[in-house]
Amino acid sequence: MREPIAIYDMDKTITRGATWTPFLLHATRRGPSPWRLALWPIAGIAAAGYAARIIDRGRLKQATHRLMLGGRLHERDARAAAAGFADRILKSGVLAGALAQISADRASGHRLVMATASYRFYAQAIAERLGFDAVIGTEIVSDSAGHVLARIDGENCYGAGKLRMIEAWMRTQGLTRDAVSIRFYSDHVSDAPVLDWADEPFAVNAHGPLRVMAAARGWPVLDWR
Repeated sequence: MREPIAIYDMDKTITRGATWTPFLLHATRRGPSPWRLALWPIAGIAAAGYAARIIDRGRLKQATHRLMLGGRLHERDARAAAAGFADRILKSGVLAGALAQISADRASGHRLVMATASYRFYAQAIAERLGFDAVIGTEIVSDSAGHVLARIDGENCYGAGKLRMIEAWMRTQGLTRDAVSIRFYSDHVSDAPVLDWADEPFAVNAHGPLRVMAAARGWPVLDWR
């Protein structure tokens, strides 16, 4: 019998909205350098660069991180920001339908895994409060002095990279593809590689392009909003 695993995207699948910008603002306001809020308009310029395809999502993430949190943030401050933000998200930012499905998957014996493009250092805090067993996310570079740096460690957990990171996690668990049954929930067409790979793909709260793809490929469409 194959082990059942339920893998969830986070932003706009479990949560009501994207989390990176709200996390940055939360962490900056409560962190050691709240004056950096004055730099927020510059972050908007970086976002415009992404919209114009001048920079990719990974470089945008690193640029906005450096602007708002600085090049070096002590791990204790990062942990405190992540914990406070997770408490805020759990209070009002998680969709009721997502909570119900997470509970149902847990009750049916699925291992619960979150796979998100968000930085794992803050997504982990949200996932722990929701009872997930593991988190796969974008990793961040740390230095020997106990600081997190404004640099991605490895690749951004997005698109085909997310599938590669899920497969890498499975290897660390000693799991082969034929030994597991995978269901995967996502709101965005960028997760098509994982949806194609899953045994049970679900388009959840899907934006237009994913709805079109789901209709063409026969994937169930769910709305947890």
